[in-house]
Amino acid sequence: METYGTIKINLSKLIKERSLSKNKLSHRAEMQRTQINHYCNNTISRLDIDVLARLCTVLECEISDLLEFVPPQK
Repeated sequence: METYGTIKINLSKLIKERSLSKNKLSHRAEMQRTQINHYCNNTISRLDIDVLARLCTVLECEISDLLEFVPPQK
């Protein structure tokens, strides 16, 4: 973990809770499935606020549902 903590993306969890497939999310949010996979796997290095807005709109959630701050371990 980083010295300053990290941001965890809970997209995978939200998709399961809403019984939504990645393909449907991809279509509704107008995103490529590979991009959704990167968000699900937490393998992105820079967050795109447009993408976050799309995901929150389609998933009908708050940004705090999608993103979680994980403080550094001491």
